[in-house]
Amino acid sequence: MRSQTGLVLGVVWYAAFVVSIVCHEAAHGLAAWRFGDATAQRLGLVTLNPLPHIQREPVGMLAAPAATYVMGGWMIGWASTPISADWAQRNPKQAALVGLSGPAANLLLVVLAGLLIRIGIAAGVFARPGAVEFVRVVNGNGSFWSALATGISILFTLNLLLFVFNLIPVPPLDGTSLVELLLSGRALEVYRVIMSQPGVQAIGIVIAWMALRFLYVPALTTALRALYPGR
Repeated sequence: MRSQTGLVLGVVWYAAFVVSIVCHEAAHGLAAWRFGDATAQRLGLVTLNPLPHIQREPVGMLAAPAATYVMGGWMIGWASTPISADWAQRNPKQAALVGLSGPAANLLLVVLAGLLIRIGIAAGVFARPGAVEFVRVVNGNGSFWSALATGISILFTLNLLLFVFNLIPVPPLDGTSLVELLLSGRALEVYRVIMSQPGVQAIGIVIAWMALRFLYVPALTTALRALYPGR
């Protein structure tokens, strides 16, 4: 029974994970396409269909989430959406907005999940939990609604985490686009060269993971206060 429960939770986790990552990457591709770079569109990545994203990054979309779930009971992974380096060089501000479009998609998913939670509570199929957990932002009344509540809870917390994490302004995260919006000319060129160095990117990931511990809890507290006013 325990293994069956773990399998069901794994399926729910993976569904929420795929929606989160695919929306993030599709937003990058769509923004780039709208601004004039059709690289992602030509590769079929401007889509909510997960298959092209899985085919491009099978390790990040399949192996990594499976391994982290088996080892830790949660999922992490990655995907990627290419943009033309020449186009980005010619259009630095648009390229920065493309970078910020992914976290924006994650924030929209947080809002959507919050709306679904409020609708479910109003309809009587969801209920506020006594204590909030990563996979339990809301409870469901009955087995079906409980499974759906778990999926929406993960969608809420995972996308909030992705939003906060990706906006940390260190390479190779999307938050570096915030700095690029403020720079121009030679300063922007030097900044891009420095941020593209593999060693700098590796250090950036370490810094981001350390910073996330201090940033995520306040963000979650704020989001829960918006979700449950007066909580």
